[in-house]
Amino acid sequence: MADESEGVPKRRFFEQRAGAPTLIGGGTRFEGRIAVAGPMSLGGTLVGDGTVEGLLSIARDAHWQGNAHAHSAVIAGRVTGDLSVETKLEIGKGAVIRGTVRAHTLAIADGALVEGEITVTGAQPIVRFEEKRAPRTGPAD
Repeated sequence: MADESEGVPKRRFFEQRAGAPTLIGGGTRFEGRIAVAGPMSLGGTLVGDGTVEGLLSIARDAHWQGNAHAHSAVIAGRVTGDLSVETKLEIGKGAVIRGTVRAHTLAIADGALVEGEITVTGAQPIVRFEEKRAPRTGPAD
């Protein structure tokens, strides 16, 4: 894949790991254990424990109730349970996490709420940032 210097932007939302993304859309409720071989986007509610071998993306209005393990994650919504991330975890300003958080690297926006213990396993300190992306007000492009 070409990099941004060649005029082609890098993919942020779904990484280059094998497999089509698993989508659980807004208004959908899934109950049970889930195992995903690639990236996953949660827009609805998931109740149960699960593993995502790619990027886990939890949208602003989404809620994961249970323990989640992912390769990497971007959280804008809610997690009620423990969250373990092998590489990078980004927590957006509207995110609410109630449970233990463990990640190799962690970036957390001003306004995010984490109620529980945070463990960073890598050498880098926690990065705090001001989220400048405006929330979407209409349908996705």
